[in-house]
Amino acid sequence: MTSRRAIDSFTEIATVRIELKDSDPPIWRVVEVPTSITLKVLHDIVQAAMGWLDYHLWELVIDGQTYGLPMDDDWGTAPRKIAARTRLRDVLAPGTTRIDYTYDFGDNWEHSLIVSDARSGDPGTVYPRFIEDARACPPEDCGGIPGFYEMLEARADPNHPDHAEITEWLDGYDPDEVDVFPIQVALGRIAARRNAAAKRIIKTAND
Repeated sequence: MTSRRAIDSFTEIATVRIELKDSDPPIWRVVEVPTSITLKVLHDIVQAAMGWLDYHLWELVIDGQTYGLPMDDDWGTAPRKIAARTRLRDVLAPGTTRIDYTYDFGDNWEHSLIVSDARSGDPGTVYPRFIEDARACPPEDCGGIPGFYEMLEARADPNHPDHAEITEWLDGYDPDEVDVFPIQVALGRIAARRNAAAKRIIKTAND
């Protein structure tokens, strides 16, 4: 029989602030997530919240330990644990936990994840849940933070030799405007998978 403690552990949530490092002005998101998710699902949530397209490799570093996808060769990187086998609640420190998350080792998009306020979730609320944001995520494959700001400068300068090409490539991109709807849809898909698992746990507990 599944214990009440297991159900309580499954329904615990935490607040995660995701900030893209070295962005100026800051680019960030705040989401509420279940602490029972794996670190692989945390990666999925970061991708959804920021607006990345999950085209590239990634890793998380927590207290010096690297987590990521299983790989036959670490390609010279630090030895990693498999993210899908580690739950967020198992790596949280009392109070606040910092997680370094890197996406796309070419463009090297580095993020700081601050996880705080672990608590009981609202039974009537679906998690993960989007809370707030500031500014749009950069486009994929634009050269990292330096390339991103160089592109914005080129678009803003009609005399720049690459102005026309960059303007066409950015295709109306607005760095100050976040389209929340696709974020909510993507997080909703993650929540739907989790809710199916929750129903199985609760049913087992009540049998």
